Order: sequence, then C-alpha cells, then structure tokens
Amino acid sequence: MSEPVNNTIFGKIIRGEIPCDKVFEDEDVLAFRDIHPAGPTHVLIIPKKRHIPTINDATAEDQALLGKMLLTAAEVARSEGIDQSGYRLVINCNQHGGQTVYHLHMHIIGGRALGWPPG
Repeated sequence: MSEPVNNTIFGKIIRGEIPCDKVFEDEDVLAFRDIHPAGPTHVLIIPKKRHIPTINDATAEDQALLGKMLLTAAEVARSEGIDQSGYRLVINCNQHGGQTVYHLHMHIIGGRALGWPPG
C-alpha cells in the first residue's frame, strides 16, 4: 500500500534536491519554513515516507503518522515561541480548499492575531 515519495516540490525537498529552511526533521516528518509566509511564523509539516496526496487519501494505516504531525506542530510552535500567544493549523484539501501541492502537508501559522473566518 505504501507509495514512494512523489515528484512534487515536497518530494524533491524530502530527497534533498531542493533546499529548505528546516525547522525539524525525524524519520517520519519534515518541518520547514514556507517560502511565501502568511504570517511572521509559517512552517509546513510534511510526511516523509509515504505519498499521501490529500487528507482524503489518508487511511487507518496513517493514523500514527497523522498524530505525529499534530504533535510535531505543537513542538514547533513551542520552539518558535508562539505556543502561548496562539497559532493556527491548516490542512488544505483539493482545489476549492486551497491545496496547490498534492502531497499532504500541514501549515503552522502564527506570530500575529489571526482573523476568522480565514478566507
């Protein structure tokens, strides 16, 4: 069932073909700064081992990985100093949801007050 990392920009970052401003990395996930930040802090978290195009493509097999992404987000927020003031976690899904790279990823956005609704 496991698909290899794809050829999207995120797959190329995982393979080291494109550099990134890395914030965190382990065997499961990679966190790096977004090149078009939506706030003073904008970090992306991506899974490394399995290509999951959208959250709709995640399965029960991915439950631990999805939990790992959330725990990594909290750790990144602490290390970036935004855990107490607040931040937003976003997973866009498909075109109308604003997804432009079809490799599951989570945005951590903070460092300023964020309005609601978002867009």
